[in-house]
Amino acid sequence: MATEQGLTKDTILESVSGYREQSEAGAGRDALEKMFERDKESLRRLGVPIETIGDAADPDDLREARYRVPSGEYELPVDIEFTPAEIALLNLAGSVWGEGSLSEEARSGLRKIRALGISVDEPIIGYAPRISLRDPAFAPLQQAIEQSRVVTFPYLKPGEPSPRVRRIRPLALVDYESRWHVYGYDLMAQADRTFLLSRIVGDVVATREAFDPAQREGAGDRALKGLEALAARMSALLEVNPGSEAALRLGRRATPAEQGIRVPYVDVHVLADELASYGPEVRVVEPLQLRDEVVRRLRATLDVHTGRAA
Repeated sequence: MATEQGLTKDTILESVSGYREQSEAGAGRDALEKMFERDKESLRRLGVPIETIGDAADPDDLREARYRVPSGEYELPVDIEFTPAEIALLNLAGSVWGEGSLSEEARSGLRKIRALGISVDEPIIGYAPRISLRDPAFAPLQQAIEQSRVVTFPYLKPGEPSPRVRRIRPLALVDYESRWHVYGYDLMAQADRTFLLSRIVGDVVATREAFDPAQREGAGDRALKGLEALAARMSALLEVNPGSEAALRLGRRATPAEQGIRVPYVDVHVLADELASYGPEVRVVEPLQLRDEVVRRLRATLDVHTGRAA
């Protein structure tokens, strides 16, 4: 970062602490160069951008290549300032996400914020939460959204014997009730649709077909409003054992009812999976379809444990 022109490998090996000591200790040139290459890759994996500058007359000639970390990657525009509290909040937001889940723009922004070196007097919270991504479809969908590319993927709905290939313009990834969904325009249905990532049962393939990035504007808000409106129209009446895990988890999103609690939901099969996992701690009063789905799952579990499963 100290030079716009970059430094040659020889200069780095002779002047940078670590290489110099290894050389003085008798390390050979090959060992130092291998160490240099490993360090370069380690820095890049950490998100530090390293530029390789070739010969001016022949950029492909890297025999006398120079290396630099562009200072622009660590400098915010002069008209942007943050208070220590704002820096703390931004760092906290960045720490929530795994590095692989951030877009390149987000990683660059986080590097610049952390490079400011502003100290924070008091922590905002005692620990930073983490968002884990168990759905393999997340990363390719995120990349396709950033590139405004149409994607295809096999999608298996409950009750269907085999998956169907969907072709959509992916507009937003949203988390709702701790489950990831992709919201986009279904080119086959000619309508906006929301798909649960856990039901994507194969590779997400980005096509060469592009769409207008302006379609992504406000897509996340539209997706969440649609899910919230759907949940407002559907609710389950449940009886839950007081003090149980089911009471704790369901109570966070439930409202009291004369006979137990009412829990809104967007997908009967997703809710049935959850309720079945609580076993005898919860009983479904209505709707009947949800009760039947929970009973079916419990019977299937019993059959597996008693050896009656086919």
